[in-house]
Amino acid sequence: MITYDDFEKVDVRVGKVVSVADFPEARRPAFKLDIDFGPELGTKRSSVQAVGAHAKEELEGMLVCCVVNFPPKQVGPFMSEVLTLGFKNAAGDGWVLITPAKEGVELGSKLG
Repeated sequence: MITYDDFEKVDVRVGKVVSVADFPEARRPAFKLDIDFGPELGTKRSSVQAVGAHAKEELEGMLVCCVVNFPPKQVGPFMSEVLTLGFKNAAGDGWVLITPAKEGVELGSKLG
């Protein structure tokens, strides 16, 4: 069990996917994302196993929720700077990315 103080250490922010690319070198089907978190954090990169749950065209422009205070992680030849959050889809072939339910969320907003 974690405490509320532990939860507060996880910095989850909303960003907008500005570009999506295939990631054929990944062990599992994945995309490479560039995500804009606004002026404070700028643009960060993330690898996501969302193939099967999302089409590339659907992801571009989508608001997503990411942990921004983990250290960067090397994923094959790609350096992932943030962890994009999602849930396994029912078919089991990709992650459904978490997105705010309503428009108007400011880029870089912190989950609270």
